[in-house]
Amino acid sequence: MPSRTARPDPQAIAMELVNWFGHNARDYPWRRTRDPYAILIAEVMLQQTQIATVLDRGFYARWLERFPDFKTLAAAREEEVLKTWEGLGYYRRARNLQRLAQEVMAQHGGVFPSEHAVILELPGVGPYTAGAVASFAFGLKEPIVDGNIARVLSRIYNDATPVDSTAGTKLLWERSKALVLATDDPRALNSALMELGQTHCTPTKPACDLCPVRAQCRATDPESLPVKHARQQITAVTERVIFLRTSEGVLLELETGKRRTGLWKLPALHPMHEDSPPPVLLRMQYGITRYKVTLWVHEPHAQTGEWPDTHRVIPVAELESTPMPAPYRKALNDLLQRGEFRLSA
Repeated sequence: MPSRTARPDPQAIAMELVNWFGHNARDYPWRRTRDPYAILIAEVMLQQTQIATVLDRGFYARWLERFPDFKTLAAAREEEVLKTWEGLGYYRRARNLQRLAQEVMAQHGGVFPSEHAVILELPGVGPYTAGAVASFAFGLKEPIVDGNIARVLSRIYNDATPVDSTAGTKLLWERSKALVLATDDPRALNSALMELGQTHCTPTKPACDLCPVRAQCRATDPESLPVKHARQQITAVTERVIFLRTSEGVLLELETGKRRTGLWKLPALHPMHEDSPPPVLLRMQYGITRYKVTLWVHEPHAQTGEWPDTHRVIPVAELESTPMPAPYRKALNDLLQRGEFRLSA
């Protein structure tokens, strides 16, 4: 066994990981294909979203059924794209996927490029996504670094450099590159790195005795790694909206901010009523990034004149097909199921 003070050997690590993965790989649908489109969709969905959510709740299968290729996605209405993505959050990912599909159709004849540098130039594609598609679809020796890999590499090298610092990020990518260059199977190597972080090299109580690269790992206190800068403080936010149902449907407001553009929500309470808001119909909380949001749904306030152009009464029968942020979908469903509200004129 190598000395604990010796530098880890990338070739030995790569060999052990590929061998271990060959016998222990989990069966995910995106691992059964070399189709860059199917792999890209999986990688983008799995950003900020757990595998169980993507698979068990059917997001991946539904997306591929509705948008099986770049051509279909490029030609779709944005409203339908957002509706199909609903529940995954971070809707910019869905918009970027459609923009990417449109560029693949317009600039690459509908064929996803196989060169890493060209992949990086596509809309919404960063180093991780480019490396993932390049290695998983085309077998290119390109590194990837995600949260699981950052944890694995920090522990193997017993490195307390903060992984979210410039120096730490540089080291992680250099070490990942060294591993992928040391193997003839970059697809398996990169998959193994992620799988090791998911199954053995977990944040707490890592299964070090079962780790295939334990002989190369230099960590003396694995649970103390990786090191990150202090987390951002959670910020409390209050949202006040109204619920107005008429004989024609429910009044909704079209989102215009960058995060939720194109989605529909319950209309915001007019600022002039914030000091003395109408009675509360529903209160709920939800989290998003570093915000803890308290959502208050009020009875409709008096309205003078016409509603803004961003507002529209949508028939109840059409609400299910209307793209909407998940918290507002839940609030609206709760209100409609009560069936106790008077119809407003």
